[in-house]
Amino acid sequence: MSHLTPPVGSIDHIQGNAGAPLTLVEYGDFECPYCGAMYGVIKTVQQILGPKLRFVFRHFPLSEMHPHALHAAAFAEAAATVGKFWDAHDTLYENQSALSDTSLARYAAQLGIRERDLAGAFEGAYGDAIQKDFESGLRSGVNGTPTLFINGHRYDGNPDAESLLEALRAVLHET
Repeated sequence: MSHLTPPVGSIDHIQGNAGAPLTLVEYGDFECPYCGAMYGVIKTVQQILGPKLRFVFRHFPLSEMHPHALHAAAFAEAAATVGKFWDAHDTLYENQSALSDTSLARYAAQLGIRERDLAGAFEGAYGDAIQKDFESGLRSGVNGTPTLFINGHRYDGNPDAESLLEALRAVLHET
């Protein structure tokens, strides 16, 4: 079983109760169809577990396979600077078939991200942050997306809500 390296910290994108007994970390790629499917699974799990779960997203863009993944990650980071990372995260997964730069610019306008900030993002302004996530994934044994960790331990179960809930509840009963 692989362990999350580094542990969740202040630079992460965190959604949910900071004191939650369960932490679910996803290494994801906004263009990956499997991540798109996992998006719905995680939303279901969040709804069921509520304040018992905190969710963390880390970038793992597989740019060679998904040509829009890196700009999508950069767009999400630009959104984070105006407090809208999770809005961007949801928008990207809900519009996964439309991730061209033109589409990202439209989403940016809807979220209140200035054109010059988006342009800077596309030119690499957030490259270091995205690369740090990617490298932490490599150190954690990530070799594809989505890869999940529950309280720091890799989850290799089935990618459906029922299986993930079962694993999360098992960890909850251990704590």
